Amino acid sequence: MRTKTKQLTDVATVFHALSDETRLLILEQLKGGEQCVCDLTEIFKTGQSRLSFHLRVLKEAGLILARPEGRWVYYSLNSDAVEELQDVVNSLKAVSSRAARQGCCP
Repeated sequence: MRTKTKQLTDVATVFHALSDETRLLILEQLKGGEQCVCDLTEIFKTGQSRLSFHLRVLKEAGLILARPEGRWVYYSLNSDAVEELQDVVNSLKAVSSRAARQGCCP
C-alpha cells in the first residue's frame, strides 16, 4: 500500500511531465497508437537527443510505455496511468464541488 506522501509525489511527477508543451504534443501523437522513436523524431522535426529527454520524462512519470525491438524503441500511452490521472483530477473536482456547496463560513 502506498503512503499518502508517495501518492502525492507520484502525482506531482505526472503533473511535471504534463507541464511541457512538447510532452503534451507527444502524448497527443501517441493517442493514435504505438510509434517508433524514429517516426517521432521525423514528426517533431527534432533531434533524437531532445526527443529522448522528453520521452524519458514521460516514461519516468509512468505516462508512456517503451517496447524495444531490435535497434528501435516503440512508445505507447500507458492507459492505466491515464485512467489514474483521470481519477486524480475527478477527485480534485469532487472536493472542489463539495467545498463550494459548504461555503467557508458556518
